[in-house]
Amino acid sequence: MTLRLRIRGSLILLAAAFAATFLMSDPGRATAEPALCMDRQWVASWAASPSDSASVVDSSLNPTFAVANQTFRMTVSPHLGGSTLRVHLSNRYRPIPLSFERATIAKQDSGASIKPDSLRELRFEGEQSATLAAGSDLVSDPVELDVEATEQLSISVYIPGLAVFPTEHFTGNTTSFYSPPGSGDHTNTISGTPLSSSTTTMLLASGVDVLAPGSTSSLVAFGDSITDGFVGSNYYLGFPQDPSVVDRNARYPDYLQRRIDSNDLPISVVNAGISGNRVIASGLIPQYSDSMVSRLQRDVIDKAGVRDVILLGGINDLGIPIGASFEQIIAGYTNIITRLRAADIAVHLGTLLPASNALLDGVLTVPLANPVRLQINEWIRTQTLADSVVDFDAALRDQRNPDVLDPRYAGPDNLHPNPAGYEAMANAVDLTAFSGRQCE
Repeated sequence: MTLRLRIRGSLILLAAAFAATFLMSDPGRATAEPALCMDRQWVASWAASPSDSASVVDSSLNPTFAVANQTFRMTVSPHLGGSTLRVHLSNRYRPIPLSFERATIAKQDSGASIKPDSLRELRFEGEQSATLAAGSDLVSDPVELDVEATEQLSISVYIPGLAVFPTEHFTGNTTSFYSPPGSGDHTNTISGTPLSSSTTTMLLASGVDVLAPGSTSSLVAFGDSITDGFVGSNYYLGFPQDPSVVDRNARYPDYLQRRIDSNDLPISVVNAGISGNRVIASGLIPQYSDSMVSRLQRDVIDKAGVRDVILLGGINDLGIPIGASFEQIIAGYTNIITRLRAADIAVHLGTLLPASNALLDGVLTVPLANPVRLQINEWIRTQTLADSVVDFDAALRDQRNPDVLDPRYAGPDNLHPNPAGYEAMANAVDLTAFSGRQCE
C-alpha cells in the first residue's frame, strides 16, 4: 500500500471514529431513552425497492410486454398482519408520467385469481385514478382488510394509456401477472384467466404498510442480490435465476422473519436488497440501480416504523468492473451508518461472504477482490460505528477453505447462497441486538 493510500485510509478511519463519538453522545440516536408509544402507527410490512424501468425481461429471461391499456396484478407477501393497510406505487425510474385509472387490493386465491370477498378498491387522496410524475412515488389512502402475516395479496393496477417502461424491482422472486396489451381493466376481475401473462419482476408496487400497535417496528435488510434472495442457475453468468427458489420466500430476510415471529418479537422485516447493487457507485447496468449511498433515504430511512437496519453490501464494488478500494468502501459504510444513526436507526453491519471460486466477483477479480474483502471484514469486526456486527462470513464459509462458501450453502454460481445458505444467514443474526420500538 502506498503512503498516499495509508494517509487517506487513516483520515477515513479518523473521520469514522469522530462520527461514532459524536453519535454516541447524541441523545437522539438509537439507544435513546424510551418514549411514549402511540396507540397505533404505520409499520412497513412488505417492500420491493424500485431498481429501474428497463422492463424488457425478468430474472428468468421471460419477456415483459408492458405496452398500453392493460392490467398488472402483483403478488406480495406481507410480513406483518393487520386490518388497515396502505399501498405504495412507484414511477421512480420511468422518464415520463404514469397515469392509472383504477387500483385494487385483494387476497390471492391461486395464481392470478383473487378471493371475491376480499376485493378492496384503493383510493389516492379520495380519488380512484392518479398520475405519478416521473421520478415520483405514491401512497394510497388507508383501506380496511384483515390480513394475516405472510398471507399472499394481489395488487392490481389498470393503466389505460401508455404503460411502457414501468418502474420495476427486477429480481422479484415471486410470480406476478398481467393482461395482454389492449385488454382493458381487470382490476375487479376475480378470475385469473384474463391476466394470462406472468413475470417474476415486481412492477409498479413498492410497499405495503400496516397500521400496527405502537410497540411494533420495522427492520430493513439493506443490500444487494444476497439480500434480494437471488440464486443463479449456472456457474458462468449466474443467470437466469434458479426457478426452484421462485415463490418460496426463501430469502434470508424471510427466514429472519420466521425466527423473529417464533420469538414473539414485534418486528417486521422488510427487504431493501437490489441485485447487482453497489455501495458507492451506481450499478453496471440499469437493473442494478443507484448506489446504496444514493438510495438510502428513500429505501431505508423513509420506511414506516423503521428502527433497525442490517447493512450488507460491497462485494459488487470489488467485482466487475474492478475498481473500488478498501478506503472507498469504508467511506461508503461511514456515510450510510452516520446518516442512519442520525435518523435514530440502529445499524447492524454484516461481513462480506467469500466468493473466490465464483466467476463473477471472484475468479475474474483475483487477486484483488478477496484480499480487500478480508481487509473489509476485519474492519467490520473491529469498528465501533455500528450498533452490532452480523458475521455472515463466519457462518457460511468453508472451514477448510475460508475463501469460499461452504458447499452446503453455495448456489450454482458459488457467489450466492442457496436457500439453506440464506437460512444459515438468518440464523447468524443475534435477535437481542435489535433496538426495536423502545417506548413505554
